[in-house]
Amino acid sequence: MRLALYTGLILAGGFTGLTPALAADPTGDWRVADAVANIRVAQCNGSMWGAVSWEKQPGGRDEYNPDASKKTRPTLGMATLIDMKKKPGVDQWEGQVYNAKDGQLYSATITPVGTDQLEIKGCVMGFLCGGETWTRVAPPIPLSTANAMAKGAPKPTGAAPKAQGTTGGGTTGASATAPAPAPAAPKTATTTNAKPGQKNAADPIGDICLLPEIAGFAH
Repeated sequence: MRLALYTGLILAGGFTGLTPALAADPTGDWRVADAVANIRVAQCNGSMWGAVSWEKQPGGRDEYNPDASKKTRPTLGMATLIDMKKKPGVDQWEGQVYNAKDGQLYSATITPVGTDQLEIKGCVMGFLCGGETWTRVAPPIPLSTANAMAKGAPKPTGAAPKAQGTTGGGTTGASATAPAPAPAAPKTATTTNAKPGQKNAADPIGDICLLPEIAGFAH
């Protein structure tokens, strides 16, 4: 049994523990252990969120969701890491993970290990825990400009950030003149030069903070 659709968290009778985390940024795109998907992690509304940003086999649906209105929603763009808060004094975030195999939410943590690995651990009812390691496929990303403005923060000055994504290294870049990283996933369209937060040729998801499921989350 898997704890979440693209996380591959295997439930077992115990868990041996996580490698101590180094100071690192969990944001960016991560390839799950079985390489069937990328999960984009970004800070939205003060919490870390993760959403499916690329699928090896496109066209997945959330068919096991108990909400009948969501059974046909695409898994691409679906939130998997939910409202994860940083734990004081450690580089670890805790919140919930969505298990699309049964349509339920479970407690979970994410812990950066160095700069290129992210440890995922999930538990059912506080026990039967399991985990896996994700591998970075795109660099850390800045705070969502759209999200910051929505929260009332001052608009940034200088060059506007350039949109990036699954194949370009995250949601937004440092500046419009910064070179784009090498692609990490196949292109899916022909549109280019998207504005910050918009979808572009290489990135069907864009800024995950703008996804309705995340933008509309009530704290």
